[in-house]
Amino acid sequence: MTSIALNPELASISRLIIQGSMLFYSAAFLSFVFHLSRLASTKKSLRQAATKLERAGIVLLAIAAVIHGSGVVLRGIAASRVPWANMYEFSITGSFIVVVIFLIALFIKDIRLIATFVSGFTLLILGSADVVFWVNVKSLMPALQSYWLVIHVLVAVLATAFFNIAAALSIAYIFKTAKWVENSKLKFVALLKRILGLFPSIEKLESLAYRFNIIGFILWSFTLIAGAIWAERAWHRYWGWDTKEVWTFIIWTIYAGYLHANATRGWSGKRSAWLAIIGFVAILFNFTVVNLFFKGLHVYSGLK
Repeated sequence: MTSIALNPELASISRLIIQGSMLFYSAAFLSFVFHLSRLASTKKSLRQAATKLERAGIVLLAIAAVIHGSGVVLRGIAASRVPWANMYEFSITGSFIVVVIFLIALFIKDIRLIATFVSGFTLLILGSADVVFWVNVKSLMPALQSYWLVIHVLVAVLATAFFNIAAALSIAYIFKTAKWVENSKLKFVALLKRILGLFPSIEKLESLAYRFNIIGFILWSFTLIAGAIWAERAWHRYWGWDTKEVWTFIIWTIYAGYLHANATRGWSGKRSAWLAIIGFVAILFNFTVVNLFFKGLHVYSGLK
């Protein structure tokens, strides 16, 4: 087997660059927060300033993505392979793809208002990756040294990114339709109510979430199939009831149920939104709890 050159020093530089991107993500997040608060204000002068804050936030988010992407590329160069073989690498690569997809989708005007969620969630993922999941570059186990690592995991990352944005839209739907928000007289909730009033109609939110979930489901289906093919190549069986395999199928089942219920039974509204959120929570559980606390051939946290 050919020896693979690892570069721990370059990996450390990559980590510093990722940390630098977090500063810009923080600035973007604050810009979007102030944008929403000013847009919800009754004062005309503050509302006029909101557009500038939104533009600044988008520019900061784009700069953060460029820096972030540079760190991801350097991590791959340091490891002499694709940068998604452990939880740290999956986190930094996956969150980068989420931001890129969001920036591309900005031509859909109605999606801009979830920029606060996207920038905040990305910041949380990168912070967790840096503090909890960080490992230096390591050689891969023989089973992972395959071109299927590129195909299978990349498609899983893309699917997760689409599910992430759909979950954000579903969360906005849940808050926008929540009775406690509508009936509360607290000042903080009153501000939240005004902010939610800026979001698209609940029909539009539901429609956008459904579209993103369809794309995510197609990609996740390919992830499941590709994983079975890779398992046969690596371990000479397509399915072995490994924990990761089971949870991947559970996630597929949740989203299949979501799409089927929407398409054939007219399942819409809060039930549909909650099912989309549950699906994304299952993805997070699969990525964190399963990798950290369960044993199996697919566990790839890199922390042990």
